[in-house]
Amino acid sequence: MTSPVCDCEMIHQEAVQEAKKGMRPEKDYLALATLLKLFGDNTRVKILHALEQKELCVCDLAVLLGMTKSAISHQLKALRLSNLVKFRREGQVIYYSLADDHVKAILDLGFEHLAE
Repeated sequence: MTSPVCDCEMIHQEAVQEAKKGMRPEKDYLALATLLKLFGDNTRVKILHALEQKELCVCDLAVLLGMTKSAISHQLKALRLSNLVKFRREGQVIYYSLADDHVKAILDLGFEHLAE
């Protein structure tokens, strides 16, 4: 089976104009691509999914994922800088959770899509 190829010689002007109306500024595409790159690492996705279940500290995540605290902290920093996770301090313990319901929705939609 060969890949489909468009053989038309004309541009469908109305379709192009309609699509153009819904396009966003270039900076929005760059920002979204950067955000989605964070979901391109399975360790970060596992951390996010674990935090979707329960607020956890670095030690909890390290045990849960079988990783070092240093490796978890490194990934949490990237997630925190991208506003995907937030934290709160309780004494000397820092607990992490998802930043908001949008992060949960991204994860849930991704898993839902995989289940199709």
